[in-house]
Amino acid sequence: MNQNQPQINIELPEDVAEGTYANLAIITHSQAEFIIDFVNMMPGVPKAKVKSRIILTPQHTKRLFKALKDNIMKFESMHGEIVVPEEIEGMMPFPITGPKGQA
Repeated sequence: MNQNQPQINIELPEDVAEGTYANLAIITHSQAEFIIDFVNMMPGVPKAKVKSRIILTPQHTKRLFKALKDNIMKFESMHGEIVVPEEIEGMMPFPITGPKGQA
């Protein structure tokens, strides 16, 4: 770490540290921001709620993309390839309806 860089002190409150499970992410965007809604879909339940919404600038979204890509590569080098079933990749087996993203 560069001695001239200031250190960032990040606090992780206990309720946030517990995390929130999500098995679906819905991404929408405008010219100014990306919105990622994290949802927990349950089998046989026709309705699901957004559990968390993260709003990012395009620049931060690209940084997140690069960080995720890097971490997936590291994970797969240690644990093997992450297999995504074809019927889920690129298409959900059910229609998703809800409010449209707006900015």
